[in-house]
Amino acid sequence: MFTPSRPIAFLCLALSMSLVGSYVALSKPLALVFPVVLLAWLRFGIGAIAMLGWLKRPSHEARMSGQTKILLFLESFFGNFLFTLCMITGVAITSAVTAGVTMAAIPAAVAVMSWIFLREAVALRTWAAIVFAVLGIGLNALSRSGDTHAGNASPLLGQLLLIAAVLCEALYAVIGKKLTASVSPKRITALINLWGFVLSTPMGIYLAWQFDFSQIQLPIWGLLLFYALAACVWTVWLWMTGLRAVAASQAGIFTVLLPISAALVGMLALGERISPVQFLAFGIALASVVIATWPARAKA
Repeated sequence: MFTPSRPIAFLCLALSMSLVGSYVALSKPLALVFPVVLLAWLRFGIGAIAMLGWLKRPSHEARMSGQTKILLFLESFFGNFLFTLCMITGVAITSAVTAGVTMAAIPAAVAVMSWIFLREAVALRTWAAIVFAVLGIGLNALSRSGDTHAGNASPLLGQLLLIAAVLCEALYAVIGKKLTASVSPKRITALINLWGFVLSTPMGIYLAWQFDFSQIQLPIWGLLLFYALAACVWTVWLWMTGLRAVAASQAGIFTVLLPISAALVGMLALGERISPVQFLAFGIALASVVIATWPARAKA
């Protein structure tokens, strides 16, 4: 299987998380139109159609073991199905910027889980990058500490759902690293999406039967198509490709681009306000990516 160079792998990881942040923010207007589970089902269905050609096992790829099949299910359950439900619901009852604040915990969660489950040695520089990531978005959290979200009946529930999404995303990164050792990125992408479609189908069909699709305007359908392809196809393939050449703990640093892109899309597309202090916070967070990816000095 193709293994990218480290610069290409870094680029894939960065693009993946930037796209994730974009569709996380754009899921807010979609969640105002579609029930959450129906939105997830439509997303997985569009992704399944787009990736039909990726399901077949390549001739050079060995048959999957029982453990690999279990990991594929867990990857889909936590990283696709549960992450989607927690994230969309959390963003719907809070805001895109609030989601960005909460996502600051992902790099630390990935590093700890990589150390526990993959026995990866986390370099001091990686820990320093994690500190910068958390400090940067933590500063963003403090700058919005006085914000309130009018009309939210349960803002605490929204925060808890976003924290659950953080844990799901960390598991997604760690399990994905295990899977890339034996399964191609394209096939991983297609199979975990198929599992997500299966898991959401019973409730999705029930909700679709009662939903009036005639009220949906063309721009919403276009947004749904972008959301489905970005969430199911592009981001997953880019992430799995990058993981083939980068340790999970180091790849986790790139998740800091998720909250940054979510907050920027919230500002540019959804009209949410970002203060100068928040721009400073995002600059500090971006510094974490520079620290994590700066070429190491060759040993004498």
